[in-house]
Amino acid sequence: MLIAAMTTKQRDLNILVRPAFLEAERKQDGIGSIILDAVRLTGSHSGGNTHFGAYILLVPLIMGGSIPGAVSCIGRTTVKDAIDFYRAFGMTRVRVLASDELDVNDPASAEKLAERNMTLFDVMEYSSVHDIVAREWINGYLLTRKGADLLISHGCGRQSIVRAFLDLLASEPDTFIAKKHGLAVALQTMNTAGEVRDGVRDLASFDQECIDRGINPGSMADIMIASIYTALGEGWQWDC
Repeated sequence: MLIAAMTTKQRDLNILVRPAFLEAERKQDGIGSIILDAVRLTGSHSGGNTHFGAYILLVPLIMGGSIPGAVSCIGRTTVKDAIDFYRAFGMTRVRVLASDELDVNDPASAEKLAERNMTLFDVMEYSSVHDIVAREWINGYLLTRKGADLLISHGCGRQSIVRAFLDLLASEPDTFIAKKHGLAVALQTMNTAGEVRDGVRDLASFDQECIDRGINPGSMADIMIASIYTALGEGWQWDC
């Protein structure tokens, strides 16, 4: 869970999404359209689109070149971006709240977005109450910034990712866990991560417990990906 070796499927996904990331770098299309392209490029395998949250965070970062630049790009999103994003979301198997009024699986949601003149920023603001990835758009990538700073402070290499991820996971409940298992389990996972970080619990046993119970801190993993991208751009070294 915390730093599993990269699988062939993950490597293939990274290769497949490259055209969308190049498109973001060229800034020739809107954020929503690029996220849609990323999902189309990587949605052909049987494992589902597990990188969707990472695309939400990475596309503005690539377009803007930095966290402040990403925030600026996010502020210029349009209703078309929102509709494209909903089309992308509907192509994934990402967990959503069943009670959500703007259901990504409901074709009428696109019409509601247009009627309400909701930009993609507005959609993220609407979603931010229950989703920490969406919340990153609203609060200026607060956890991404924290994660990048943690990586740099922990030094270079793979172990710094483990330590930074535990720090983030111990800081607040993962909303993907909360959607799947309930808030109590998310809080328990957060507290256990803190115990592992502090040396009270064993990392390997925590990892196995999460695997056995189907607990996947996917939202915080998406933020960790954005943190790694940000830290690399600021001189942090993956290999040392």
